Amino acid sequence: MDLVVFNSTQNALKALDPVECKSKPILWEGKRRGVASQPTKVSFHANKNRWITETFDSASYQAGLAEKSYVWKYQFSRERVSWRYREVMARKVCLTEECVRTASSLLAAMDRAANPCTDFFQFACGTWNKKHVIPEDRSSISTFEVLADQLQVILKGVLEEPVNEQDNAATQKAKLFYNSCMNIRFIINTVGWSYSFLIKAKLSRVCLISADQIRKLGDRPLREVLESLGGWPVTVRNWEPPPFPVETLLGRLRGEFNEGVLIEQWVGPDDKNSSVNILQLDQMQLALPSRDYYLKASSEGDLKAYHKYMTEVALLLGANASTAAEELNKVIQFEKDLANASLPEADRHDTSAIYRKLKLSQLQVEVPQLNWLEYLNAFLDADITEDEPVVSYAMPYFSEMGRIIQRTDRRVIHNYVLWRMVMNIMPHMIDDYQQKRVEFRKILLGILSERNRWSQCVEWTNKKLGMAVGALFIRDNFNHESKETALEMIHTIREAFNELLAENHWMDDETRAVAKEKADAMNERIGYPELLTDPDELSKEYVMLNITEDQFLLNILNVLRYDAYHNLQKLRQPVNKDKWSTEPAVVNAFYNPNKNDIVFPAGILQPLFYSQHFPKSLNYGGIGVVIGHEITHGFDDKGRQFDKDGNMMQWWNNSTVRAFRERAQCIIEQYSLYKLDEVDLYVNGRMTQGENIADNGGLKQSFRAYKKWVRKHGEEPGLPGINLTHDQLFFLNYAQIWCGSMRPEDALTKIRSSVHSPGPIRVLGPLSNSHDFAQAYACPVGSPMNPTNKCTVW
Repeated sequence: MDLVVFNSTQNALKALDPVECKSKPILWEGKRRGVASQPTKVSFHANKNRWITETFDSASYQAGLAEKSYVWKYQFSRERVSWRYREVMARKVCLTEECVRTASSLLAAMDRAANPCTDFFQFACGTWNKKHVIPEDRSSISTFEVLADQLQVILKGVLEEPVNEQDNAATQKAKLFYNSCMNIRFIINTVGWSYSFLIKAKLSRVCLISADQIRKLGDRPLREVLESLGGWPVTVRNWEPPPFPVETLLGRLRGEFNEGVLIEQWVGPDDKNSSVNILQLDQMQLALPSRDYYLKASSEGDLKAYHKYMTEVALLLGANASTAAEELNKVIQFEKDLANASLPEADRHDTSAIYRKLKLSQLQVEVPQLNWLEYLNAFLDADITEDEPVVSYAMPYFSEMGRIIQRTDRRVIHNYVLWRMVMNIMPHMIDDYQQKRVEFRKILLGILSERNRWSQCVEWTNKKLGMAVGALFIRDNFNHESKETALEMIHTIREAFNELLAENHWMDDETRAVAKEKADAMNERIGYPELLTDPDELSKEYVMLNITEDQFLLNILNVLRYDAYHNLQKLRQPVNKDKWSTEPAVVNAFYNPNKNDIVFPAGILQPLFYSQHFPKSLNYGGIGVVIGHEITHGFDDKGRQFDKDGNMMQWWNNSTVRAFRERAQCIIEQYSLYKLDEVDLYVNGRMTQGENIADNGGLKQSFRAYKKWVRKHGEEPGLPGINLTHDQLFFLNYAQIWCGSMRPEDALTKIRSSVHSPGPIRVLGPLSNSHDFAQAYACPVGSPMNPTNKCTVW
């Protein structure tokens, strides 16, 4: 945030009654390290368990307010809220440096000329959005991303510290991995080097290769890998199919490169028996962000850019210029057929409807075109037979995929499968390849350049060795008292949820009683697992992973294999429900229905969401809403299908199910009217309904918990110069979490593929449904932010 004190704030300080507050200025809840040379974007890894719900997309969006055909003539006036101002002036005001910083940060983002009862997003974020230009190396900018940027800077600092006596085997591996990534001479193009190539080249210390030698080697390492997998047909003259079947190729990619092509496969808890791990199968993730890019006429330009990208990469690897484009057109058509066979995400929200458990023998009967035993045995060490149970979430897709494979030439299939591998390692290729990738991403996402190398290395290290990185982060950069404060807030917000549960009139008594049991049984995980404070136990997590400082290639290959092993070795093992499902150093929060737990990593217990120096109104408007959001996920369109033990079952009375769906439909229809003017598209209310329900429920629960805190402890001193009550500050801080803008290309990607509504809609939707907000800002009934008809579920 911009920490600039406006003149109005400075003038107000002279007239207000000061209150002593014994606290020190702070931006982060711990020692801050390093200075960001350029903002970077944190990517969030999609968990293989499809049903773990993340609170946030990393991007926020610019959006237009969807208004009715008439024009609102009501104008927000100073006179109308003068009683609010007098109320503020009558109270004591905190004048510590922390309070001044906080007030000036809030003011610096606001557009105080905007009418909060017409467009609260503009009121809360108008100035912030004007001041912040989207950097060339990203597709969006937001306050949320700025916080993630600050976290990356801190992680960079701890990873670059020399190994010392505080480090254990796990944290040493994290630092070694990061250092090998940052070895630029080695990095230029070593990802994808096969073991055979290293042996042939007699490279015992790869990092000692000069830059000139690496440029001379060019793309040879990639060619080695492709050759070991049967060759990329488009680049091979007189290509012949390899002696192994397609199933073996797919299995090798899963086992050696942790890559799912045609089939998404993982080991995880059985939704109907969450104490047991089982083989799970789903439709694959397409190369482009969503199936719409393949099937909608409006994306013809993106698909042409994708084909051009594929063709130019093939040409760099030696493809015939006169035939490559035509040959790869067949690959595009193959992937279009697969996209058409896949089910849209909006149609996959009913988990019980797409879940099917069957034996491998039955799967073989229903999808005979693929040898499933051959595929699984290519990467699983366990003894897999036809009696092995599997869970499928995509039987219609697999049936159609089988027919597509049957009618498609082997050359086309092999071309596509190896293209997907090539595409995934393109970020690590030499300059010519990088340039092709930049050109493609510019068209698809509007991103004009690559991120800084250190940013990518921090992201990869945190993804692959997240617990080790988390242990480094919490040493000096996390206020451990935050765990206790967050725990207290969780308890008050859980009480608020139970109160609202008791008050709702649409649930029958029996279902309400079971719902309360589930809410009471919900586990909470805050900050980090205790594992991080036990060096021996933490080191055991990575005992099978070998990392060296000077061979990044081997590190990448080892990590990919380790990731696959770490997941697959859980087969037939009991589920450890106490184990964390995410790394601690991330700015996000999670609900896992199979464990019925809510998780708030250390990375999110920071300003803007939380600070021990914030007034409670800001903390409840920040992390408090996040807590309520995650609690509500246990009762949204997906979460309601799971009981208190994490098992999928129907525990709702039929009449209550109908009542829930009616209220959810109100949310769907409301959000479907919000439009992104930049791309002339409306929000997908069906696809985003779960997150929208959680946003609305979390806001209501947290505000109720805050007011309960005020009744018990009394109103806190106000913030200087901002002329807002604490009730108003609660909603202002909530809104400012979503300040930001994005490029039109990325807006299109997000609206097509994200289960989260755009940032502005996450402000406008919940606040326009909130009676508490309307009262706090004295918005007249019928104004855009206080419509007569409101939607509510929880």
